[in-house]
Amino acid sequence: MSTRVSVIGSGNAGLTAAYHFSLLGARVCLYGAPGFDQPLDDIAQRGGIQALAEFNGVPLEFAGTQAIDTLSRDLAEAVAFSDVLVLPVPSFAQEPLFRAMLPHLRDGQTILLMPGNYGSLVFNRIRLEAGYQTLDVTLIDAISIPWATRIVGPAQLAILGMKEQLPVAALPASRTQEAIERLQPLMPLPLTALDNVIAAGLENINFGGHPLLTTLNMGLLENFNGQFNYYKDCCSPATARAAAVMEQERLAVGQALGLTLTSELEAMNSLYGLNADSVHELNRTSETHGKLNSAPKSSQDRYITEDAAYLLVPCFEFGRLAGVKTTLVESCLHIDNAYNEADYFSSGRTLDKMGLAGKSVQEIMELVA
Repeated sequence: MSTRVSVIGSGNAGLTAAYHFSLLGARVCLYGAPGFDQPLDDIAQRGGIQALAEFNGVPLEFAGTQAIDTLSRDLAEAVAFSDVLVLPVPSFAQEPLFRAMLPHLRDGQTILLMPGNYGSLVFNRIRLEAGYQTLDVTLIDAISIPWATRIVGPAQLAILGMKEQLPVAALPASRTQEAIERLQPLMPLPLTALDNVIAAGLENINFGGHPLLTTLNMGLLENFNGQFNYYKDCCSPATARAAAVMEQERLAVGQALGLTLTSELEAMNSLYGLNADSVHELNRTSETHGKLNSAPKSSQDRYITEDAAYLLVPCFEFGRLAGVKTTLVESCLHIDNAYNEADYFSSGRTLDKMGLAGKSVQEIMELVA
């Protein structure tokens, strides 16, 4: 394969994407933002990215070393390198990247956001506000990244596992199948279509576990510096029951928007090739999630600062618009606000930031169709 792809971002997911796309034969341009020089320096010094065969005695997948075609700190160069741009970056990094990329984008490019977290809608708002109404690019929101992965040393990855498939949706949804056909040759797993980008946001599997379980376990996580196996140790029968209530709120919001969402249990079993009878059982038996002891150390972890702000807030906003109570979602956000002296109800991904303020449910669903 001679596909060219630009990976924008040099964190855990960015390095893993660059490694895996290169492993599959693509020519990759890996962009690292100025000020985040160490990852690119490490790759240049070591001649590529290494995926370890084992870490802390745990066998790992996709081991090897891959050279990266182009390392760049010039965003214009990275955007020009390929018609396919992959952004495996945290949600808070999306908006500044969109603004910086806009002058360099060209018609016909495809931009994959991993995870999407409604980022395509934010891009569309910024595009219109900045006067790029005629720019014709396709945005795709994925529910997450394909891999469970960590940077464990200079230009070294521990790839713990990979999903069986990755659900995605384009904005507008009428372009989803075309986008999948374009992206599939360079992706290491099957892409599957969702109804639209709002479904992609509500189907993010971090919604149910990360913010709530982190919030409920914060005392132990902070006092013991995150020295836990997060999925096994933080999911108990009681916390699983609380998560099930939040799950019902998510499903009810989806139903009010005319979406048929997949339950967390069904999604996790499908994504990881499991057959658990409950989310509690899944968290305690999944080999992918149980390989390494790793857990948040504080309330500033992304399980709250990203997953609460960019997953729970939109669910709350859509629920309020559609007349659906999301009591546990709202309660979790209030506690997280207190933890971090924040106001995620305003700083998170609101309808206004998605360019949807003042629109009815019907108008929103027509916009993303």
